[in-house]
Amino acid sequence: MSESLSHLVLHAHATGPNPIKIAIALEALGVGYDVKFWEFGDDPEKGVKGERFLKINENGRVPALEDPRTGVVSWESGACMNYIRRVYDKEGKLGPVGESEQDLVDFEKWEYFLLTSLGPMTGQTNWYRHYNETKNQDALDRYTAQTLRCYDVLERQLQKASGASILPGRVTALDYHYEPWVRQHGFAGIKLDRHPNIEKWLKDMGAREEVRAAYSKITKSEPPTYS
Repeated sequence: MSESLSHLVLHAHATGPNPIKIAIALEALGVGYDVKFWEFGDDPEKGVKGERFLKINENGRVPALEDPRTGVVSWESGACMNYIRRVYDKEGKLGPVGESEQDLVDFEKWEYFLLTSLGPMTGQTNWYRHYNETKNQDALDRYTAQTLRCYDVLERQLQKASGASILPGRVTALDYHYEPWVRQHGFAGIKLDRHPNIEKWLKDMGAREEVRAAYSKITKSEPPTYS
């Protein structure tokens, strides 16, 4: 199999955080991948809700990840990230910082906190701030407050490593999970005045080679600064 044919295919669109986190992990591990861009909507050939893409991901969302080396197709960002870790991170560079059961649980709980809380709350805040056709201030206030609560939780965790990483010790896949979502803080109307550790962490993450390379490939730009 030629190198180009053995590249993984990351299905994405040029906006939204979830494809970026997968690209960061692939860049960090040096795994070759190509990006296939899709449009919003139900165009049969180009849309994420269209017939062609639904054969790849029945849920009609990006990211999805196809691996011609193994024949495996994954979707949902958590499933894609964990697949990459199991198959391409044999040394555990992106995984838990230790080998104890507590280390494993610490990794998983912060992964799930992003996937079930900070990410969805931020997404709802963005929806009611920018996209909902009918203004709903009560909904916007509720989701903004919940997003801020999640930031407060993350701020306290980052304090343990003086803003260096989510788990004390080193940067892991958790930092890749969170980075594109937290980078949207300004777009979501969230100020970092009371979150100095998040601010430091986000600045440091944006300077990392794998992060800059992923943004370049997905958004054709450097990690943006939202203010």
